Amino acid sequence: MHPILIFRHSPTEGPGYFTTFLDRHGIPWRLVRIDAGDAVPDNLNGASGLCLMGGPMSVNDDLPWVPPVLALIRHAVDADVPVIGHCLGGQLMAKALGGRVGANPVKEIGWGELRIADAEAAHPWVGESAGPLPGFHWHGETFSLPPGAVRILESAWCANQAYVLNDRHLGMQCHVEMTPELIASWCENGADEIAASDSPAVQSPAAILEDVDARAIRLHTLADKIYSRWIQGLNR
Repeated sequence: MHPILIFRHSPTEGPGYFTTFLDRHGIPWRLVRIDAGDAVPDNLNGASGLCLMGGPMSVNDDLPWVPPVLALIRHAVDADVPVIGHCLGGQLMAKALGGRVGANPVKEIGWGELRIADAEAAHPWVGESAGPLPGFHWHGETFSLPPGAVRILESAWCANQAYVLNDRHLGMQCHVEMTPELIASWCENGADEIAASDSPAVQSPAAILEDVDARAIRLHTLADKIYSRWIQGLNR
């Protein structure tokens, strides 16, 4: 089986629980470190899937790696190679596939509940749930749905938290890959951003870190469902 290509756009926003899940299932992966100057492949080279992580930049920034990443996403979708995006990754997918990315009504940082927006479309990805789902957030921008996509998750502060395209590709505004270690690192590195924000959807580092281990376990339960559905479409 060829590896999944995982794009890291910032040294502090690694794949976290996503690679823990892949290792547990014996699925190979390769990290493309955009932040360290790794070149964007000009083709998939047989990759079984494409994963895009988060980052502090905007997909609308004039960055040299953005156009080739958008092109690779389009190529993967055209070839039915599963694509999954986390936060910035979901925004890159949306822009590549015809959606728009711009400012969310408010900045959203910390824990926040997710609601199912379309039960039929969401069921294969998150299972049956009568109540809200756990989510972690750190974003100021968001995406519109690309043509043909179905919104499956929403939140009180952000209408589009996750969408599915062709029952194979998943773009998320939220983060389900977080670990306690990643969360602690983000709180440390993002303390100034939190302090400067007056958004009602931004939590303090202390609030974010409260019961973080237990919260991460709940988040991983959701991630297991999402990732389990996504790997069903991998090219093996």
